[in-house]
Amino acid sequence: MKTIGVIGGMSWESSAEYYRLMNRHAKARLGGHHNARSLMLTVDFAPVEANQRAGDWHALGAQMADAARQLERGGADLVLLATNTMHRVYEAIEAAITVPFLHIADPTGEALRAAGVERVGLLGTRYTMEQTFYAGRLRERFGLDTLVPGDEGRANVHRIIYDELCHGVIEPPSREIYRNVIEDLKARGAQAVILGCTEITLLVKQDDSALPVFDTTALHAQRAVDWAIEANTQ
Repeated sequence: MKTIGVIGGMSWESSAEYYRLMNRHAKARLGGHHNARSLMLTVDFAPVEANQRAGDWHALGAQMADAARQLERGGADLVLLATNTMHRVYEAIEAAITVPFLHIADPTGEALRAAGVERVGLLGTRYTMEQTFYAGRLRERFGLDTLVPGDEGRANVHRIIYDELCHGVIEPPSREIYRNVIEDLKARGAQAVILGCTEITLLVKQDDSALPVFDTTALHAQRAVDWAIEANTQ
């Protein structure tokens, strides 16, 4: 099996979920005592979050590129970024390394198209919902029409991510807020919903959603393991 390099820590709560999912999928595919070969470089989320609020994406791109280079030097054969929001700077990461970079939107877009979805709701941080780097990739590469919540819905989804989920806090009233937001997206014509922040999976499961759920964390982790296994046989 090839080695997966993970840029984690944004937040570490979801990075721990990545680790669990990658190893579980490797065991499911290979059986026995197998697990995924991986390296994780965990950044400090506090300065990352501060630069996000300040809009200093140039500094964030440089930090993510440096993390990717460290993973490649450590032996990673593939690099993935264990966060949706920071894919805002994915080009800086790709330019910094010679090994492949697995963009989180791609396995999600492929799964949506395979399911026959054409219009999808997107939940995530306000950066992911309001900027074009994520929905634009889904539109250009997969022909998907993306809907986001209204102003109040976006504010609530973002607040719950940063004030609760990034700290490992799971509150039933927040789950109900997400349920209502998803109901509204369904009423506006969404056929499915993307959990487009790696922490949302800690709060929202399929049973909580009026729409089919596409969990970027699970899809990303699974695709990385599939690549690591299949690349080793080629």
